[in-house]
Amino acid sequence: MSDKPPLRDNLRRLLDFQLDIEQIYRDQPWTHRILQGLWMALLALVAASAAYGLGLLLHAQQAFWAALTSIAVTQQTYLDTRASARDQIIGACVGGVVGLGAALLGGDHYIAYAIAIVVAITACWISGLGSAARLSASTTTIVMLVPHFGSFWVIALTRMGEVAVGIACALVVVGVAERIKLRWVGGGQRDA
Repeated sequence: MSDKPPLRDNLRRLLDFQLDIEQIYRDQPWTHRILQGLWMALLALVAASAAYGLGLLLHAQQAFWAALTSIAVTQQTYLDTRASARDQIIGACVGGVVGLGAALLGGDHYIAYAIAIVVAITACWISGLGSAARLSASTTTIVMLVPHFGSFWVIALTRMGEVAVGIACALVVVGVAERIKLRWVGGGQRDA
C-alpha cells in the first residue's frame, strides 16, 4: 500500500493553504494593500504602454490588443506572469488557427462561429491546456466577429503577433521589477 494521502486530502490541504494566503492578504493593513495595488497598477501601466508603443512602431492594425494582453498577463511575480503568458499565447494560437479555419470553411455564419468556439475550447482541454481554453475562445471570437479589413488569415496572424508583443513587454517589465523589488527589500538570491 502507498503511504501517499488520497487525492481528496491533498486537495483539501491545498484549498486550506489558498484560504490561509487569502486571509493573510485581507489581514494586511490598508496602507500595505494600497501600496501593493499601486505597485501592480504601475507594472500594468508600464507593460501596457510599452506594448502599445511597440505595437504602433510595428504598424500593428490594432495595437491596443498588445496593451490589453500585457495587462491580462501581468501578475505579482515573474513566474506567475510567465504561466499566464504561456496560457495566453497558447490560447491565441489555438484560437487563431481554429477561427481562421472556421472562417475559411464556414464564412461569417453563426453556426461556424459556434462550432469554432466548441472546437477551440475542447482542443485545449484534450491537450491538457484547460487554462488556455477560454483565451482560445476569446481569440476565435476576435478573429471571427470583430470587424476588420483584409483576409481572416491576416487578422489571425496579426492578433497572434499583437499577443506576443504584449506578452514580451509584460515579461520584461515584471522581470525587471521583481529584480528591483528583491534588491530593495534585501532578499537573497532566489532559485529560478
